Amino acid sequence: MNSQASLMTISLPEQEKLIHKLQIFKIQGKDKRGCSILRVIGKLFPAKIASVEAVNKYLQKKIYPSLEQRQFSIVYLHTGVNRAENFPGIAALRSICDAMPENVKNHLNAVYFLHPSLQSRLFLALFGRLIFTGGVYWKMNYVTRLEFLWEHVKRKEIEIPEFVYDHEEELDDYRPMMDYGMEGDHPRVYVDSTVEPAISMYSMRCIA
Repeated sequence: MNSQASLMTISLPEQEKLIHKLQIFKIQGKDKRGCSILRVIGKLFPAKIASVEAVNKYLQKKIYPSLEQRQFSIVYLHTGVNRAENFPGIAALRSICDAMPENVKNHLNAVYFLHPSLQSRLFLALFGRLIFTGGVYWKMNYVTRLEFLWEHVKRKEIEIPEFVYDHEEELDDYRPMMDYGMEGDHPRVYVDSTVEPAISMYSMRCIA
């Protein structure tokens, strides 16, 4: 996130209202293990307007209280994220992760990172373990296509923005043989009786 000096002039309460209005963070549906889902839409993040303080306050008031007593997974939609417009920055990501209560972190089951770019993979390979502390980093998994997300998330219970489907069509047109499945350099196998057959998933440790 940009420094406080560079942010557009908007009060902290107004920043929180904007975050809520954009529905960047929304608890919605369940995955196939029965965990609640926290959907995060990266493209909608107002990095030039919202401060890390506003984000943390919003999460503490509106999101975390609903996750303290139940298992949950995060579905992060990286589609359309770019550094200039909606990437919050390393310091902000670290602050947001550090501010997550320990009892919430302990209930986090998995993070599904949809449509990771090459830049994001390299970035997280270098800084992921520094940013996502408390075991969060090791729960992350790349998901390159929606069809593979549906193997883990109940499709009818989560809203996916239209621009995500548009990106899927672009992948079909220009890269039909690339970016398929759960990827990474170090495979981990999860066996779940609710998902047949058991599939191989990969962590985000792509260079480390």
